[in-house]
Amino acid sequence: MANYDVVGNIAIVKFPGEMKQKEKREIAEEFLKQHKSVRTILEKSGKFKGRLRKQRTKWTAGEKTKEAIYRENDCVFGLNVESCYFSPRLSTERKEIALKVEKGEEVLVMFGGVAPFAIVIGKLGKSKKIFSIELSKECNKYAKENVKRNKLSNVYVVQGDVRKVASKIKDKFDRIIMARPNLEDSFLDVAFKVIKKKGVIHYYGFYKEEEKEKLRELILREAQRAKKKIKFLKIKKAGEVGVKKYRYRADFKVD
Repeated sequence: MANYDVVGNIAIVKFPGEMKQKEKREIAEEFLKQHKSVRTILEKSGKFKGRLRKQRTKWTAGEKTKEAIYRENDCVFGLNVESCYFSPRLSTERKEIALKVEKGEEVLVMFGGVAPFAIVIGKLGKSKKIFSIELSKECNKYAKENVKRNKLSNVYVVQGDVRKVASKIKDKFDRIIMARPNLEDSFLDVAFKVIKKKGVIHYYGFYKEEEKEKLRELILREAQRAKKKIKFLKIKKAGEVGVKKYRYRADFKVD
């Protein structure tokens, strides 16, 4: 079938533009027969847009729902695939970061969505507290449900703009995860205000391969503005997001 992502019981498909609706339906119904865990096929009819990263989809076959139940890393998540941004392709990233978390750490997840990073860290990591901040009220509703689903008592869901609410949390953090939307604002100034000394930030940026040095330059520039000294631990590709464009993750320690 064409390019697609499976989010639990839902497959979100990007069909070729010239394909007729009848052909799309036939392909979708065949996919449902071959993949018993998938019960709904939605056609992706637009890119993720805006700070809330919403996408438009159109029902093609199967059950008429946009609500998914998705499992990964011994965790379970509920979400609306149209109104709540979620990437199953970040499953390995979530596990990798969770396993870096050391005993007793206090962790902040910015742009937390339905709390996948926070919950995987809560399940697999050894943190004392994890705060997940998300602007969308609907995503926060699912995030709170997901914390209950996974029977976690150390994950706290906060609704609001990270610029306004991060500093209101009384704790400062040993580790901050910034799986941010593809926006001009880096939000690094916010992170530098709430990170502990010797704390680690995992920052995600979007660049073409020949432009990836801009990520390092951005972080160094923002650190200088915040009068912080940093040490890079790692910069790695964390998935393809477009034609020759990648999501990069920079891990760095704040001295």
